[in-house]
Amino acid sequence: MNLFTEFRACVLDALQALTAQGALPDGLEFANVTVEPPRDPAHGDMATNAAMVLAKPAGLKPREIAEALGAQLTSDPRIASAEVAGPGFLNLRLDNSVWAGVLGTVLDQGAAFGRSTMGQGTKVNVEFVSANPTGPMHVGHVRGAVVGDALSNLLAYAGFDVTREYYINDGGAQVDVLARSAFERYREAHGRSPEIAEGLYPGEYLIEVGEALKAEFGEQFLDQPESVWLETIRNFATERMMGMIREDLAALGVRMDVYSSEKALYGTGEIERAIDRLRQKGLIYRGTLEPPKGKTPEDWEPREQTLFRSTAHGDDVDRPIMKSDGGWTYFAPDIAYHSNKVDRGFDLLIDIFGADHGGYVKRMKAAVAALSDNRVPLEVRLIQLVKLYKNGEPFKMSKRAGTFVTLRDVVEEVGADVTRFVMLTRKNDASLDFDFAKVLEQSRENPVWYVQYASARVQSVLRKADEMGAGDTSPDLSGLTHDAELALIRKLAEWPRIVELSARVYEPHRVAGYLSELAAEFHALWNRGNDTPGLRFVQEGDHATTAAKTALARATGVVIANGLAILGVAAMTEMR
Repeated sequence: MNLFTEFRACVLDALQALTAQGALPDGLEFANVTVEPPRDPAHGDMATNAAMVLAKPAGLKPREIAEALGAQLTSDPRIASAEVAGPGFLNLRLDNSVWAGVLGTVLDQGAAFGRSTMGQGTKVNVEFVSANPTGPMHVGHVRGAVVGDALSNLLAYAGFDVTREYYINDGGAQVDVLARSAFERYREAHGRSPEIAEGLYPGEYLIEVGEALKAEFGEQFLDQPESVWLETIRNFATERMMGMIREDLAALGVRMDVYSSEKALYGTGEIERAIDRLRQKGLIYRGTLEPPKGKTPEDWEPREQTLFRSTAHGDDVDRPIMKSDGGWTYFAPDIAYHSNKVDRGFDLLIDIFGADHGGYVKRMKAAVAALSDNRVPLEVRLIQLVKLYKNGEPFKMSKRAGTFVTLRDVVEEVGADVTRFVMLTRKNDASLDFDFAKVLEQSRENPVWYVQYASARVQSVLRKADEMGAGDTSPDLSGLTHDAELALIRKLAEWPRIVELSARVYEPHRVAGYLSELAAEFHALWNRGNDTPGLRFVQEGDHATTAAKTALARATGVVIANGLAILGVAAMTEMR
């Protein structure tokens, strides 16, 4: 039940009626007509821009259209008034019966309230995290993991068929470095001094891998040349690191449906087949690129390369796919990987990348457009950095990694729920400050605590109502007419709209923002009850009134729980 979609349909019906009456010309396009909450709640319950967007094509003044539209709409008994504001916005006030109906719907639908069929079963692949399997996940991966998982939850809630995928970057030179680093820990496990040369991974997490190598292979690789042990130790260490990464993700409450390996693309013909698909489209050629910006002729050596004509699909320059030694560039296996996703029948691909991949977006979108003949869109969301603080001071607390703060460090310090919520308090492309003291603070300024406190208060109200026998499941809701009560119901009514809007623009942080606003309305009503006893949720000796007021609390709890479930956060039943 999206109330705003419902009343937009009413507005469109009214516009059609005005057209039939001759008040509006035929052939007007209504696609840009919206019905939204007004910026100032004092202006009404809903506002439509219909008059503003139709005035020019209709050849009429906005206020003329708004006044005619308002008169048409007020014939609907659910619309109490329609007021023209400013140059031609139309503000609508709804009858109180509408709000009672919203509350009844929330209670009837429960966990299903807000779910949408907007996605219509569209198959979407969300690839996120995809960290190199060379060590434990660090704090830079946390935000991407949370955003990707919450976005997947959101899209599923909005009716998409979602697959979560992790692309294991195990085909590059970094896994050879991992193998050499693990070999030194293997030597250490045999009582020898490890030689952690510059460029190797120094983290203590590899000590356990060295011990495991000793247990598995004994002295088999000691004093042997690299050619003997590199591949075996690389595979062993990579698998161990992926086990660690899976445990890290589980600690954060993230699960993947699919793990895909970059290494599996090599030697199987997958890369060759993908490049050949592009070649058959005339998009692979031998050529010489212009010098990069900022390069002078003295330090630029033009050379012929094998290139992908990515400019044919919106990129700034064409991109190399093969090195001068005949090996593939890092871009080639990524083309093959996305070709595989297209072949698996996905209708939409979403990649969650770190901010340092910004220059990679256009070429990857161009590749997917070419591979799918523009059928499958690729959306990319870049994740900005997280800065760690404690009491306002930069905070570094790595226990095992040697050079960075791990995901496990963060979760063990503040918990998975707090970590997840805080990571979603800002849009993915805005940097985020994470202060370990503030995120645990019990104050209104801490959105995690504020929303959870509202959830716990709801449960407290319901327990008290049950104790006095006022837990009526079919209360009379018509008596909920105070402005503070109606403000809370209006905010509940926005939930289905928030779901669809957030899913449409791939922004799960909007859910966290909405929950903060909903909690604020609930706490405001609670606090009003301290001064006005008639507004308290539990009315001693008055079961009927208590049942109605606690129904409002119950509905608030339902929507908070539904929103927190999308964020991957458990709703609190009591605060300790």
